[in-house]
Amino acid sequence: MPSLKDLKVRINSVKSTQKITKAMKMVAASKLRRAQEAAEAARPYAERMEKVLTSLGTAVQDQPGASPLLIGTGRSEVELVIVATSERGLCGGFNANIVKAARGHIRSLLTGGKTVKIFCVGKKGHALLSREFKDHIVGLKDMAGIKKLGFADAQAIASDVLAGFDRGEFDVATLFYSRFQSALAQIPTRQQLIPAPVGAANDDEPAGEAGTGDAAYEYEPDEESILDDLLPRNVAVQIYRGLLENAASEQGARMTAMDNATRNAGDMIDGLTLTYNRTRQAYITKELIEIISGAEAL
Repeated sequence: MPSLKDLKVRINSVKSTQKITKAMKMVAASKLRRAQEAAEAARPYAERMEKVLTSLGTAVQDQPGASPLLIGTGRSEVELVIVATSERGLCGGFNANIVKAARGHIRSLLTGGKTVKIFCVGKKGHALLSREFKDHIVGLKDMAGIKKLGFADAQAIASDVLAGFDRGEFDVATLFYSRFQSALAQIPTRQQLIPAPVGAANDDEPAGEAGTGDAAYEYEPDEESILDDLLPRNVAVQIYRGLLENAASEQGARMTAMDNATRNAGDMIDGLTLTYNRTRQAYITKELIEIISGAEAL
Protein backbone atom coordinates (compact mmCIF):
# COMPACT_ATOMS: atom_id res chain seq x y z
CA MET A 1 0.00 0.00 0.00
CA PRO A 2 1.41 3.45 -0.90
CA SER A 3 2.24 5.78 1.97
CA LEU A 4 0.32 8.97 2.73
CA LYS A 5 3.21 11.00 1.35
CA ASP A 6 3.19 9.09 -1.93
CA LEU A 7 -0.56 9.55 -2.29
CA LYS A 8 -0.33 13.27 -1.59
CA VAL A 9 2.46 13.69 -4.16
CA ARG A 10 0.37 11.79 -6.71
CA ILE A 11 -2.71 13.92 -6.02
CA ASN A 12 -0.73 17.16 -6.42
CA SER A 13 0.80 15.84 -9.66
CA VAL A 14 -2.60 14.99 -11.14
CA LYS A 15 -3.96 18.38 -10.07
CA SER A 16 -1.09 20.10 -11.92
CA THR A 17 -1.83 18.02 -15.02
CA GLN A 18 -5.51 18.92 -14.75
CA LYS A 19 -4.66 22.62 -14.72
CA ILE A 20 -2.60 22.17 -17.90
CA THR A 21 -5.31 20.21 -19.74
CA LYS A 22 -7.95 22.73 -18.69
CA ALA A 23 -5.82 25.61 -19.98
CA MET A 24 -5.19 23.77 -23.27
CA LYS A 25 -8.91 23.17 -23.65
CA MET A 26 -9.65 26.89 -23.25
CA VAL A 27 -6.92 27.84 -25.73
CA ALA A 28 -8.21 25.32 -28.26
CA ALA A 29 -11.77 26.59 -27.79
CA SER A 30 -10.68 30.17 -28.51
CA LYS A 31 -8.74 29.11 -31.63
CA LEU A 32 -11.55 26.85 -32.81
CA ARG A 33 -13.97 29.70 -33.42
CA ARG A 34 -11.61 31.54 -35.75
CA ALA A 35 -10.53 28.36 -37.52
CA GLN A 36 -14.14 27.23 -37.98
CA GLU A 37 -15.15 30.58 -39.45
CA ALA A 38 -12.21 30.46 -41.89
CA ALA A 39 -13.03 26.89 -42.97
CA GLU A 40 -16.72 27.63 -43.47
CA ALA A 41 -15.90 30.79 -45.40
CA ALA A 42 -13.62 28.87 -47.79
CA ARG A 43 -16.16 26.16 -48.60
CA PRO A 44 -18.47 28.14 -50.94
CA TYR A 45 -15.53 29.44 -53.00
CA ALA A 46 -13.95 25.99 -53.36
CA GLU A 47 -17.28 24.37 -54.21
CA ARG A 48 -18.13 27.04 -56.78
CA MET A 49 -14.68 26.63 -58.30
CA GLU A 50 -15.40 22.92 -58.76
CA LYS A 51 -18.74 23.69 -60.41
CA VAL A 52 -17.20 26.17 -62.84
CA LEU A 53 -14.49 23.66 -63.75
CA THR A 54 -17.14 21.00 -64.30
CA SER A 55 -19.07 23.32 -66.57
CA LEU A 56 -16.00 24.31 -68.54
CA GLY A 57 -14.33 20.91 -68.52
CA THR A 58 -17.36 19.05 -69.80
CA ALA A 59 -17.28 21.20 -72.94
CA VAL A 60 -13.59 20.80 -73.73
CA GLN A 61 -12.39 17.52 -72.20
CA ASP A 62 -13.01 15.59 -75.43
CA GLN A 63 -11.31 18.18 -77.62
CA PRO A 64 -7.71 17.69 -78.79
CA GLY A 65 -5.12 19.66 -76.86
CA ALA A 66 -7.04 19.64 -73.56
CA SER A 67 -4.90 20.30 -70.50
CA PRO A 68 -3.41 17.23 -68.75
CA LEU A 69 -4.63 18.78 -65.47
CA LEU A 70 -8.14 18.19 -66.81
CA ILE A 71 -7.93 14.91 -68.70
CA GLY A 72 -4.84 13.40 -67.05
CA THR A 73 -1.83 11.84 -68.70
CA GLY A 74 -3.71 8.82 -69.98
CA ARG A 75 -2.07 6.66 -67.32
CA SER A 76 -2.60 5.98 -63.62
CA GLU A 77 0.54 4.07 -62.79
CA VAL A 78 2.08 6.60 -60.39
CA GLU A 79 0.02 8.40 -57.75
CA LEU A 80 1.08 11.20 -55.46
CA VAL A 81 -0.67 10.98 -52.09
CA ILE A 82 -0.68 14.27 -50.16
CA VAL A 83 -1.36 13.66 -46.47
CA ALA A 84 -2.17 16.80 -44.45
CA THR A 85 -1.91 16.44 -40.67
CA SER A 86 -0.94 18.65 -37.74
CA GLU A 87 2.42 19.65 -36.34
CA ARG A 88 1.50 18.86 -32.73
CA GLY A 89 -0.22 16.05 -30.91
CA LEU A 90 -2.62 16.00 -27.95
CA CYS A 91 -5.61 16.15 -30.29
CA GLY A 92 -7.17 12.73 -29.84
CA GLY A 93 -7.44 10.57 -32.93
CA PHE A 94 -7.27 13.49 -35.39
CA ASN A 95 -3.93 12.57 -36.97
CA ALA A 96 -4.40 8.82 -36.61
CA ASN A 97 -7.73 8.89 -38.47
CA ILE A 98 -6.27 10.79 -41.44
CA VAL A 99 -3.25 8.51 -41.61
CA LYS A 100 -5.48 5.43 -41.32
CA ALA A 101 -7.50 6.53 -44.35
CA ALA A 102 -4.34 7.37 -46.31
CA ARG A 103 -2.67 4.09 -45.31
CA GLY A 104 -5.62 2.05 -46.56
CA HIS A 105 -5.56 3.87 -49.91
CA ILE A 106 -1.79 3.46 -50.24
CA ARG A 107 -1.97 -0.26 -49.48
CA SER A 108 -4.70 -0.77 -52.06
CA LEU A 109 -2.58 1.02 -54.69
CA LEU A 110 0.51 -1.01 -53.88
CA THR A 111 -1.51 -4.22 -53.96
CA GLY A 112 -2.72 -3.23 -57.42
CA GLY A 113 0.87 -2.86 -58.64
CA LYS A 114 0.85 0.95 -58.67
CA THR A 115 3.74 3.19 -57.72
CA VAL A 116 3.00 5.48 -54.77
CA LYS A 117 4.74 8.69 -53.77
CA ILE A 118 3.82 10.33 -50.47
CA PHE A 119 4.05 14.05 -49.75
CA CYS A 120 3.43 14.91 -46.09
CA VAL A 121 2.12 18.25 -44.89
CA GLY A 122 2.73 18.25 -41.15
CA LYS A 123 5.24 16.32 -39.05
CA LYS A 124 2.74 14.02 -37.33
CA GLY A 125 1.66 12.37 -40.57
CA HIS A 126 5.29 12.00 -41.62
CA ALA A 127 6.17 10.30 -38.33
CA LEU A 128 3.27 7.84 -38.57
CA LEU A 129 3.68 6.99 -42.25
CA SER A 130 7.47 6.67 -42.17
CA ARG A 131 7.15 3.55 -40.02
CA GLU A 132 5.66 1.59 -42.91
CA PHE A 133 6.19 3.64 -46.07
CA LYS A 134 9.51 5.37 -45.44
CA ASP A 135 10.83 4.57 -48.91
CA HIS A 136 7.72 6.06 -50.56
CA ILE A 137 7.91 9.49 -48.87
CA VAL A 138 9.24 12.08 -51.29
CA GLY A 139 8.65 15.31 -49.39
CA LEU A 140 7.68 17.00 -46.14
CA LYS A 141 6.20 20.46 -45.70
CA ASP A 142 6.85 21.74 -42.19
CA MET A 143 4.04 24.10 -41.11
CA ALA A 144 5.33 24.68 -37.57
CA GLY A 145 6.55 28.21 -38.26
CA ILE A 146 3.23 29.37 -39.73
CA LYS A 147 1.12 31.11 -37.09
CA LYS A 148 -1.70 32.24 -39.37
CA LEU A 149 -2.50 30.09 -42.38
CA GLY A 150 -2.74 32.01 -45.64
CA PHE A 151 -3.43 31.23 -49.27
CA ALA A 152 0.25 31.76 -50.07
CA ASP A 153 1.12 28.75 -47.91
CA ALA A 154 -1.23 26.52 -49.89
CA GLN A 155 0.01 28.03 -53.15
CA ALA A 156 3.59 27.10 -52.27
CA ILE A 157 2.53 23.47 -51.79
CA ALA A 158 0.50 23.56 -55.01
CA SER A 159 3.50 24.95 -56.92
CA ASP A 160 5.63 21.99 -55.82
CA VAL A 161 2.87 19.55 -56.80
CA LEU A 162 2.30 21.16 -60.20
CA ALA A 163 6.03 21.30 -60.89
CA GLY A 164 6.30 17.58 -60.19
CA PHE A 165 3.35 16.89 -62.47
CA ASP A 166 4.89 18.94 -65.26
CA ARG A 167 8.09 16.90 -64.91
CA GLY A 168 6.08 13.70 -65.30
CA GLU A 169 6.81 12.42 -61.82
CA PHE A 170 3.25 11.18 -61.24
CA ASP A 171 -0.06 10.76 -63.06
CA VAL A 172 -2.61 11.28 -60.28
CA ALA A 173 -2.57 13.44 -57.14
CA THR A 174 -4.85 12.81 -54.18
CA LEU A 175 -5.24 14.88 -51.02
CA PHE A 176 -6.13 13.48 -47.59
CA TYR A 177 -7.38 15.80 -44.87
CA SER A 178 -10.04 15.95 -42.15
CA ARG A 179 -13.28 17.77 -42.92
CA PHE A 180 -14.62 19.72 -39.95
CA GLN A 181 -18.15 18.83 -38.95
CA SER A 182 -18.23 19.75 -35.24
CA ALA A 183 -15.96 19.78 -32.23
CA LEU A 184 -16.93 16.15 -31.67
CA ALA A 185 -16.82 14.92 -35.28
CA GLN A 186 -14.12 15.29 -37.92
CA ILE A 187 -14.42 13.29 -41.14
CA PRO A 188 -11.25 11.97 -42.87
CA THR A 189 -11.66 12.97 -46.51
CA ARG A 190 -10.00 11.92 -49.77
CA GLN A 191 -10.07 14.36 -52.67
CA GLN A 192 -8.54 13.94 -56.11
CA LEU A 193 -6.67 17.03 -57.25
CA ILE A 194 -5.08 15.91 -60.54
CA PRO A 195 -6.70 15.30 -62.91
CA ALA A 196 -9.60 17.51 -61.87
CA PRO A 197 -12.66 15.31 -61.16
CA VAL A 198 -14.80 16.89 -63.88
CA GLY A 199 -18.32 15.51 -64.22
CA ALA A 200 -18.42 13.87 -60.78
CA ALA A 201 -21.93 14.29 -59.44
CA ASN A 202 -22.46 15.45 -55.92
CA ASP A 203 -25.29 13.57 -54.25
CA ASP A 204 -25.74 16.33 -51.68
CA GLU A 205 -26.65 18.93 -54.29
CA PRO A 206 -30.28 19.56 -55.11
CA ALA A 207 -31.51 19.13 -58.64
CA GLY A 208 -30.37 21.89 -60.97
CA GLU A 209 -27.38 22.80 -58.79
CA ALA A 210 -24.83 20.49 -60.33
CA GLY A 211 -21.74 21.82 -61.99
CA THR A 212 -23.12 21.59 -65.49
CA GLY A 213 -26.51 22.96 -64.50
CA ASP A 214 -29.48 23.56 -66.73
CA ALA A 215 -28.43 27.08 -67.73
CA ALA A 216 -26.24 27.83 -70.75
CA TYR A 217 -23.17 30.00 -70.16
CA GLU A 218 -20.99 31.87 -72.59
CA TYR A 219 -17.38 32.42 -71.55
CA GLU A 220 -15.10 35.23 -72.61
CA PRO A 221 -12.35 34.53 -73.53
CA ASP A 222 -12.71 30.94 -74.74
CA GLU A 223 -12.98 27.95 -72.40
CA GLU A 224 -9.43 26.74 -73.06
CA SER A 225 -7.90 30.07 -71.98
CA ILE A 226 -9.98 30.18 -68.81
CA LEU A 227 -9.11 26.59 -67.94
CA ASP A 228 -5.40 27.25 -68.41
CA ASP A 229 -5.68 29.75 -65.55
CA LEU A 230 -8.30 28.03 -63.41
CA LEU A 231 -6.89 24.49 -63.34
CA PRO A 232 -3.59 25.37 -61.56
CA ARG A 233 -5.47 27.80 -59.31
CA ASN A 234 -7.98 25.09 -58.43
CA VAL A 235 -5.20 22.86 -57.08
CA ALA A 236 -4.10 25.66 -54.73
CA VAL A 237 -7.70 26.45 -53.74
CA GLN A 238 -8.51 22.84 -52.87
CA ILE A 239 -5.28 22.45 -50.88
CA TYR A 240 -6.05 25.70 -49.05
CA ARG A 241 -9.53 24.47 -48.27
CA GLY A 242 -8.11 21.19 -46.96
CA LEU A 243 -5.62 23.00 -44.72
CA LEU A 244 -8.35 25.25 -43.29
CA GLU A 245 -10.59 22.24 -42.66
CA ASN A 246 -7.65 20.56 -40.96
CA ALA A 247 -6.96 23.57 -38.75
CA ALA A 248 -10.56 23.66 -37.52
CA SER A 249 -10.68 19.88 -37.09
CA GLU A 250 -7.42 19.90 -35.12
CA GLN A 251 -8.64 22.51 -32.65
CA GLY A 252 -12.00 20.78 -32.28
CA ALA A 253 -10.32 17.43 -31.65
CA ARG A 254 -7.86 19.00 -29.20
CA MET A 255 -10.63 20.77 -27.29
CA THR A 256 -12.57 17.50 -26.97
CA ALA A 257 -9.46 15.51 -26.00
CA MET A 258 -8.41 18.03 -23.35
CA ASP A 259 -11.95 18.18 -21.97
CA ASN A 260 -11.92 14.40 -21.60
CA ALA A 261 -8.47 14.52 -20.03
CA THR A 262 -9.63 17.15 -17.54
CA ARG A 263 -12.63 15.03 -16.57
CA ASN A 264 -10.48 11.92 -16.22
CA ALA A 265 -8.02 13.83 -14.05
CA GLY A 266 -10.90 14.93 -11.83
CA ASP A 267 -12.09 11.33 -11.47
CA MET A 268 -8.55 10.24 -10.66
CA ILE A 269 -8.18 12.96 -8.04
CA ASP A 270 -11.45 11.88 -6.41
CA GLY A 271 -10.30 8.26 -6.33
CA LEU A 272 -6.87 9.13 -4.94
CA THR A 273 -8.38 11.44 -2.35
CA LEU A 274 -10.71 8.66 -1.21
CA THR A 275 -7.77 6.25 -0.96
CA TYR A 276 -5.77 8.89 0.91
CA ASN A 277 -8.55 9.46 3.45
CA ARG A 278 -9.05 5.72 3.97
CA THR A 279 -5.32 5.15 4.40
CA ARG A 280 -5.07 8.05 6.81
CA GLN A 281 -8.04 6.72 8.80
CA ALA A 282 -6.41 3.27 8.92
CA TYR A 283 -3.17 4.78 10.25
CA ILE A 284 -5.07 6.73 12.93
CA THR A 285 -7.08 3.66 13.92
CA LYS A 286 -3.91 1.57 14.14
CA GLU A 287 -2.21 4.17 16.35
CA LEU A 288 -5.26 4.35 18.63
CA ILE A 289 -5.31 0.57 18.97
CA GLU A 290 -1.61 0.59 19.86
CA ILE A 291 -2.13 3.34 22.46
CA ILE A 292 -5.13 1.56 24.02
CA SER A 293 -3.33 -1.78 24.02
CA GLY A 294 -0.30 -0.21 25.69
CA ALA A 295 -2.48 1.50 28.32
CA GLU A 296 -4.25 -1.76 29.16
CA ALA A 297 -0.93 -3.57 29.50
CA LEU A 298 0.21 -1.20 32.26
